[in-house]
Amino acid sequence: MKSIGRIARKTIGGMISGLSLLVATPLSATARQPLPAPWTGTIAHVTDGDTFRLADGTRIRIADIDSAETQKRQAKCAGEIAIGLRQKRDATALLDGVTVEVRPVGRSYARIVARIGWRGRDLGGELVRRGLAKPWKRGQPKPDLCAPRR
Repeated sequence: MKSIGRIARKTIGGMISGLSLLVATPLSATARQPLPAPWTGTIAHVTDGDTFRLADGTRIRIADIDSAETQKRQAKCAGEIAIGLRQKRDATALLDGVTVEVRPVGRSYARIVARIGWRGRDLGGELVRRGLAKPWKRGQPKPDLCAPRR
């Protein structure tokens, strides 16, 4: 019968080997896949002012814009949630059931990040023009909707 100490050493050694393999493994196959070619799809659900889901289930994050968060765990203050819910309502009225052209530029949180063609225009620019989003480039600080206005 093996001693408890020897079993523990083997178990811990195996865990360390497994952890080493996990750390050395590249990103998931999904993250490494090339981006799909542009396609058209129908918007089935607006998540918030900068994210929606197509009828085929694909989650899309609109590139180069940011809108207020609608969920308490993501928002920085209650005011941001109120703004986010208004933006979501207005974006839903504008986009629900509409067919758009999706031009992928990246991935973020299991979503395709894309520029969206809508009625012959850039959807991100249109949402900014209508006050439903703010311009935002990835890697830059997001607009602070909770800062006191001066």
